[in-house]
Amino acid sequence: MKRVLLSAWVLAMAVGCSAPPKAPLVAAKPAPTSVAEAPMVKFHTIVNADFVAKYAIIPKPQGVMLIDSRPTGRKFDPGHIPTAINIPDSAFDKMIDRLPGDKSTLLIFYCEGETCVLSHNSAAKAEKLGYSNVKVYAAGYPDWVAKGNMSAVSVAFIKKQLDAKAPLLLVDSRPKDRKYDKGHIPGAISIPDSAFDKMVDKLPADKGLALYFYCEGMSCVLSSNSAAKALALGYKNVKVVPEGYPGWVAAYGAGPVVAAAPVAPVAPVVTAAAVAPASTGTLMADFVAGKEPGSLQVSAFEKLLVTAPDSMRLIDVRDPHEFSAGTFKGASNVPINSLEKRIESLPADKPIVFFCGAGGRGGEAHDMAKLLRSELKTWFLNADITFSKDGSAKIVEKK
Repeated sequence: MKRVLLSAWVLAMAVGCSAPPKAPLVAAKPAPTSVAEAPMVKFHTIVNADFVAKYAIIPKPQGVMLIDSRPTGRKFDPGHIPTAINIPDSAFDKMIDRLPGDKSTLLIFYCEGETCVLSHNSAAKAEKLGYSNVKVYAAGYPDWVAKGNMSAVSVAFIKKQLDAKAPLLLVDSRPKDRKYDKGHIPGAISIPDSAFDKMVDKLPADKGLALYFYCEGMSCVLSSNSAAKALALGYKNVKVVPEGYPGWVAAYGAGPVVAAAPVAPVAPVVTAAAVAPASTGTLMADFVAGKEPGSLQVSAFEKLLVTAPDSMRLIDVRDPHEFSAGTFKGASNVPINSLEKRIESLPADKPIVFFCGAGGRGGEAHDMAKLLRSELKTWFLNADITFSKDGSAKIVEKK
């Protein structure tokens, strides 16, 4: 009986000393936010890839500027739309000097797709500065790539890849003797666009290897042409370097050269003792040689163009779409890739002046003519030439 009473007392004490039951846990409510997240503000004028494609071509069209608003190193350098310049939105106010002086210029901003606000922000800033023709390619670079368009990389990206010894093939699409041999990007091989079909064996067997094509800058289409041919052959990772060799020289200095093979001295084509009147009465002595062998001094050409345009045959060796966009008055179009087949049709009654947009194809045409029809009197313009829609042209002789 005592044991039973003792057990009851112990139980009562245990119950009386136990902690009161806890209240059920309730999740704490988040503190109210003082500022709501601002919705994305889109620019008022949006364009698509088809619109952009009309301007993302080389030679770079006049009156338009394509602007990549993404960060430079992480986005623009490894891939952007050809002819675009890079003005990151975060640095817009510091880089407004890169915008054109003419505020009626068409400005097309783009960034990383529909959810990227950078291009919209930059477009609004440009409009506030007074630019009156501003548009945004809202779908941006991802859409450009998804639609199978050509992509570009910067010379800074190429330098980084070369320094890292990344697997790639860098191709110089310029004429070998006149351009590649006199300076090229380190590690590049020479496959002139005019000889591409004859030299496809120099391309890698691995169709997935990164191929980068370059030539003489924004006015030179050779690299774009060769890149398109490589894509047609089934290569999957093909890009162009629009800044080309001039961009490399500006950033990192001149590249290696190829030693020229010794050649026997050749008598000059035109000498002071062999001055003969042209068909219009212009003296052959008026055709003053430039620094590059076979080139015509730009100042002499400009004088002839004004005072005696009928004293020479002008042959534009650029592609038909370049020719149709603007050329010298009276010029004929014989694209460099068709010159060999048409060499016999070239007139021999007057000196011929070959020209292109950057000097490379013009020089190649001169060399080809000398090889195949040495009786022709030929020159070329070793110059950067920008043609305007009104028929005028800006000619800057190569140094």
